[in-house]
Amino acid sequence: MNPVGIKSTHGTGEIAPVLEGRGLRVARSGFSILDIDTILIAEGEVLSLVGPNGAGKTTLLVALCLLTKSLQGSIFFKGKKIGEGISIDAYRRKIAMVFQEALLFNATVFQNVASGLNFRKIKKSKIRHIVDEHLERFGVAHLRDRSARTLSGGEAQRVSLARAFAIGPDILFLDEPFSALDQPTRESLISDFEAALGASRTTTIFATHDRMEALRLSDRVAVMNYGKILQVGEPEEVMNHPANAFVASFVGVETILKGRVLEAREGEIAVSVAGHEIEAVGNDAPGEHVILCIRPENVTLSN
Repeated sequence: MNPVGIKSTHGTGEIAPVLEGRGLRVARSGFSILDIDTILIAEGEVLSLVGPNGAGKTTLLVALCLLTKSLQGSIFFKGKKIGEGISIDAYRRKIAMVFQEALLFNATVFQNVASGLNFRKIKKSKIRHIVDEHLERFGVAHLRDRSARTLSGGEAQRVSLARAFAIGPDILFLDEPFSALDQPTRESLISDFEAALGASRTTTIFATHDRMEALRLSDRVAVMNYGKILQVGEPEEVMNHPANAFVASFVGVETILKGRVLEAREGEIAVSVAGHEIEAVGNDAPGEHVILCIRPENVTLSN
C-alpha cells in the first residue's frame, strides 16, 4: 500500500505525508485503547486531535513518537518505514514533544533550552544565539539564569516550548500543553505559540480537549473517541458537517434531531421530524433516516 496524498491547506494539489501511521493498535489488559487504520500528517500543517478525556489522544501521540512498547503497526517518516528505512533513534532526533507538565531539568532556564542542542553537538556560539532567540520569542529572556525550579507553571511551559522549538524539529508533538494554566496565562501563551508556528511552519500534532484551541490553531482537526478517529478534516468542514451525532455534540452542536427524508431536490432535502417538516442541505434519498445537526445561527424561519 502506497502512502496516500493529502490535500494541501496552503495551496493546491496533493502532497505526500511527512508522517504516516498504518494499522496502529495498542491494547492494555486485553482491551483496545487505540485502533487507527491510517493517519496522515502533511509537512507544515497543524493537526489537532480533539476529544474527551480518555479518547486516546495521548496514546496516539505516544505511539507516533514510538514511546510505547505495546504498539502494533507501522509508522513512516518522509516515506521511510521507521525501524527499516530509518532507525528509531534517527527519527527521534527529528521530533520534539511537549507535555501538559513542563518536565524541566533541575538546571537554569538557559541550560534547559540548550539541552537538546548540546545533545546534538552544536557549537557553543551557535547554541547561545539559538537559545537567546527562542527565549525572546517566548517572553522568558529575563529568566535566562533563573533555576527552573523557581518558575511558575506558565513560565515553565514557555521554557518547555522554547526548548522544543530550539532544536528545529521536523515534527512537534503537543499533549494539552495549555490545559493546566489559568485563562490569562493560557491566552498569552497561545498567542506566542501561534506566532512561533507561523514563523517556523513546524509540522505539529496537537492534542487538546478544547475545541476552540483546535479551531484557532489547526489546519485540520481529527475528532477521537474510544481510541478511534471518527472524523478528520478542515475545521470548518468538521464543525459544519459532522460525521455523526458524537462529533456534532463535541464540536458544539446543541440541537441534534432524528428524522426521515420526505423529499430531495437539487442539494436540499425536506425532513420529517416529530410531525414537522424541516428543510436542510443534503443529498439523501427519500425514505432515508437522517440526523440533523442544527446551529441556531444557521436557522431560517418561514411561515
